[in-house]
Amino acid sequence: MEIKELKVFLKLITKPNYRGKISKIQLGKDTKAAEREKICRNLYSSGYVDLTENIIKIRITDEGKILFKIDSKDLPVTPEENKVIQAFSQKKDVIKSSDIKIKPAAKRDDIINKLIDRGFIEAAEVKLDEVWLIEAGKHFLATECSFSGGGILTFSKKMFADYLDFIRNYYTKLPQPEVIQNGKTSVTTTKPTDEEILQTIIDLDTKLATDNYLPLFNLRNSLQPPLTRKELDEALYRLQNDDKIEFSKLAEVTAYSKKEIDAGIPQPVGGSWFFIIVNE
Repeated sequence: MEIKELKVFLKLITKPNYRGKISKIQLGKDTKAAEREKICRNLYSSGYVDLTENIIKIRITDEGKILFKIDSKDLPVTPEENKVIQAFSQKKDVIKSSDIKIKPAAKRDDIINKLIDRGFIEAAEVKLDEVWLIEAGKHFLATECSFSGGGILTFSKKMFADYLDFIRNYYTKLPQPEVIQNGKTSVTTTKPTDEEILQTIIDLDTKLATDNYLPLFNLRNSLQPPLTRKELDEALYRLQNDDKIEFSKLAEVTAYSKKEIDAGIPQPVGGSWFFIIVNE
């Protein structure tokens, strides 16, 4: 691992939940923002971190331009979605997301993401917003990390203390092995199957009356442990691929805490998957 990549790890472990704004991850005076972003993207490609992006500029596609030729009463978009499309009416192919006059910003971003999903517009410029360690990154830092390449890494007392705290936390939170006493196991490591996870989603939706829009944090509270976050995410993607569930993003963030929002599944562009919907 390159020294500057390791610095990203060491900066992240000082942040709450090992997550922070990329603008707050300072790698040294000689490291420019573009290089820092490239390093974080490389770590994302390696499967060690996850990240979110802000869509700075959007571009209308050929499919989106066709909407200008359709009568307003026949448009296949909502009035608010049409506001985004009409922002390109001055023969501009690319505009800033901030030029769209829809409030709050979270609602505007949700509408933009829906139009991107439908192919009417596309992201023309994105900027990294947040980056955080995922389980694979924690495992790598705690058990496999080694150094390569040039550069000098100086440890302050606080940096060393933060690293020791990370190591202690990592190993104390690992699943404990089964201990057999008098023919019985005192700790179980049995993990639910995909079908059992699906049934848990259905049961929680009924119990919490979430009307088939179960917030992900409810499921995490129920299944982590025995599952890790990565294992649960992978199981949910399998259920999605089997067309048993689908996801929806959160439009109004004020109704939930930051911890609850962070329980969503981040996407490379736009917000996180927040709700689980069971397909009937």
